[in-house]
Amino acid sequence: MGVGRSSPYEQLGLGVDPRDTREIMEEALQVIPMIWQTDGQVSWEGKHFNIPAREILPKPKQDPHPPIWMACTQPSSYEIAAKHGIGVLSFGSGAPAGMKQHIDKYREDIKSAVPVGGFVNNKWANFTLGHCGDNDQEAKELGAKAIKEFFGPNRPYTADRADVYERLLESWGGVPDHLASNFSRFQGGDQDLGGGGVPRAQLGELPADLLAERGVIVAGNPDSCIEGVKRHQEIGADQSLLIMQCDQIPHAKVKRSIELFGKEVIPAFKD
Repeated sequence: MGVGRSSPYEQLGLGVDPRDTREIMEEALQVIPMIWQTDGQVSWEGKHFNIPAREILPKPKQDPHPPIWMACTQPSSYEIAAKHGIGVLSFGSGAPAGMKQHIDKYREDIKSAVPVGGFVNNKWANFTLGHCGDNDQEAKELGAKAIKEFFGPNRPYTADRADVYERLLESWGGVPDHLASNFSRFQGGDQDLGGGGVPRAQLGELPADLLAERGVIVAGNPDSCIEGVKRHQEIGADQSLLIMQCDQIPHAKVKRSIELFGKEVIPAFKD
């Protein structure tokens, strides 16, 4: 199971104050595993959740329950995941080399975890764009174009985000520390506090070959994609989360990429 706070842009649409979301998520991390592991009725009285005595079904089939993961975009979130004994889903736009220090610290911190669930999930997954094609250079160029659009400042599906954030900054008079990563690009332009990320403005200027070489994208022909995944493996990541269906990549090429990953890239890591 994965948990995450989302971003102020989405939270406001649901009537949630972004300043409360870390507290809400941490309380939910106490409630959900408790429900899973309790036979019969459960109840809870907290700051954000109040549950009268009820039997809540169904229970997880996995024993004692599915592994718990947390979506993270900044170092303080890695620390929270380690504290609670849950895995990290690291979402960013950075090169693997920039994440190594955070993975190493997480590995050390989680040794002292007080797990919210029945066991510690000490796994780390890195997010990146994956695009595999028959033509190496063409696939790299298309992958680079896609990630620049996906992380760029002019994403069409969040076109009004800057206005929303500016209104929040004006009404709040400042930003809580746990929201600094979300607001950094609107306050400081090129600043990125996501822990290992490439600033958005810089990302748009980097050539496709460099993005692939550094592992910012896993793209190219199967051999190049194998090398790209290895860059994440070498810094201690346990899994790679590959987004393939960005709107800049035609559907037929997405299907071919999935086929090539399945037939030629994944088997290289079967051991």
